[in-house]
Amino acid sequence: MSDIETNSSRSNPSRAKCEEIIRRILMTEVLEKGTNEHFKTAADFLKYFQSLYPASDSLTKQVQRAVKALNMPKDERGYYIINKTAAQLDQDKELSFILKKTSSRVVDLSDYETLFLKVEPAYKEYLFQLLSESESLKDKVITMINSSSGIIFYTSNKQQLEVLLNSLINR
Repeated sequence: MSDIETNSSRSNPSRAKCEEIIRRILMTEVLEKGTNEHFKTAADFLKYFQSLYPASDSLTKQVQRAVKALNMPKDERGYYIINKTAAQLDQDKELSFILKKTSSRVVDLSDYETLFLKVEPAYKEYLFQLLSESESLKDKVITMINSSSGIIFYTSNKQQLEVLLNSLINR
């Protein structure tokens, strides 16, 4: 007997079963379309449940209870958001605001080369600060990462950066 046949023989699913089905419906929607564009209220889920279970007031109430128990936040258009709490949604809004305000952008580092500068641990922090402020390195370094035994550079011209660093080392 299939899952659907088993469910159809019962009068109503449990609230927990309704919650599981609602989560599955929303995850499928998000995976197929990238976002939820159909479900704003408990009533929007009823067609699906009524295709599996006999339509009744108790089914409607059970679906409403399940939606309420899931306590899902809604996006700015009023659609349910799956797998996020209201607190996560608030965090995401704040992150979005700050990322936009600071003109942030994603930079693919696969086009850049890396160079590692081995440094004595005792001077690494100070050297990192000096290198960060260096006008000579400004146009040669995309970013620097302070690592456990030195400094990692991302650059668009590894050879030029290496020559510059070696010239500073051998002065």
